[in-house]
Amino acid sequence: MLERLIENTLYASRWLLAPVFLGLSFALLALGIKFFQEIVHLLPTVMQMSESDLVLTILALVDLSLVGSLLVMVMFSGYENFVSELTIKEGGEKLGWLGKLDAGTLKLKVAASIVAISSIHLLRIFVNAHQIPDNKLMWYVILHMTFVLSAFIVAYMDKLSKH
Repeated sequence: MLERLIENTLYASRWLLAPVFLGLSFALLALGIKFFQEIVHLLPTVMQMSESDLVLTILALVDLSLVGSLLVMVMFSGYENFVSELTIKEGGEKLGWLGKLDAGTLKLKVAASIVAISSIHLLRIFVNAHQIPDNKLMWYVILHMTFVLSAFIVAYMDKLSKH
């Protein structure tokens, strides 16, 4: 009887994650506000901006969109994998990948997203490479390569675990 109570309590505790995933939706809202704030700052000055400044601003917008996509993926997949299945009304709009990302696939997607975000940051740094000391550039590249290597290791471990 005590064992059953503990098991039921542990299983029900997964619902403690639901507010965390809901909190991520507020983070997504904040990200959207920041995105449009950047657009509002960009538009009046676009004609006076240098090409490199425009590229840097656009890369910042791409970066924000990648982070937003990552948040959506983690919110929905995490909720479905660890809390409860999402019930989408019949005929309603359903994301094609919803219900298909297990925890391992989600880790791979997160790792790939981190590499993509790191790539955007690295590209932004290289646009201004002439202003950054060589030793800092080296550390940025090493950090990025660490993310790339980590993503490959996660993918390889996932492949090994499926065989």
